[in-house]
Amino acid sequence: MPNVADVMVRSELPAPVYRGKVRDTYDLGDRLLIVATDRISALDVVLPTPIPGKGRVLTMLSAWWFERIGAVVPNHYIGVVTESNRAELPFEVGPEYWGRSMVVRKAKRLDAECIARGYLSGSAWKEYRETGMVCGIRLPEGLRESDRLPEPIFTPSTKAAEGHDRNISYAELAALVGEEAANAMRIRTLAVYGYAHAVALERGIVIADTKFEFGWWNEEVILIDEVLTPDSSRFWLASEYRPGGPQPSLDKQPVRDWLAANWREGDPVPELPPEVVAATTDRYFQAYRMLTGEELSL
Repeated sequence: MPNVADVMVRSELPAPVYRGKVRDTYDLGDRLLIVATDRISALDVVLPTPIPGKGRVLTMLSAWWFERIGAVVPNHYIGVVTESNRAELPFEVGPEYWGRSMVVRKAKRLDAECIARGYLSGSAWKEYRETGMVCGIRLPEGLRESDRLPEPIFTPSTKAAEGHDRNISYAELAALVGEEAANAMRIRTLAVYGYAHAVALERGIVIADTKFEFGWWNEEVILIDEVLTPDSSRFWLASEYRPGGPQPSLDKQPVRDWLAANWREGDPVPELPPEVVAATTDRYFQAYRMLTGEELSL
């Protein structure tokens, strides 16, 4: 299990950098170096308290999935930075970067998030209760919270640099990125989700929903950013799945729940208590262990 020495809140490397909520992305010319820090965001804010080891889970689990889906859906993944290949970078990176940094192809990001939902939860459950629909898609009457949907649905959203993302319809997505890109994003989102759901279920995890991002590279729409991690997905324990209410999860739900109960939008974001940090770290590492069958080496 990680300790204080494994925590990275901010990376510092000698290259142009864009800092997102969790990742620091460095421009290497025709490639990018993505460093997954241990920052955590919830309810559209970045919290001041890091989650030890989280960045390594995000990087190594994304790499595990990218390697398995690459033959079906093209993606930007080249490789994880390790002790053995670190010399291939144009500058020195210390051991604190090994296993949490990934070299990828530089794609032109499409400014939308692609969400696949196989179960009725989160914002989709809220919208369904109010309208009977999710992102303009009419669902059957009488569904309960956490029910499995008749088939997975594609629900895109805007990608906000700050503040709240906004759910949009497929028509709005097509207007935003173009019909060709929107069609590829929808097909590939549902294809990857269908495959990943089956793989995870065999390992005891229900992927209730997940978020993907795409970009243009070599005149093709490819999968970018992270993929199928506890940050981007809602992971439930299959052994405890009981529709009709919230589900035990292996993601950042402890942070969401604590923040919702202890913070109001507009107020300073508080530090997380140690027990919430520990519970979240445990869930991230358990998800990695269950999916890959391996202990994460730190």
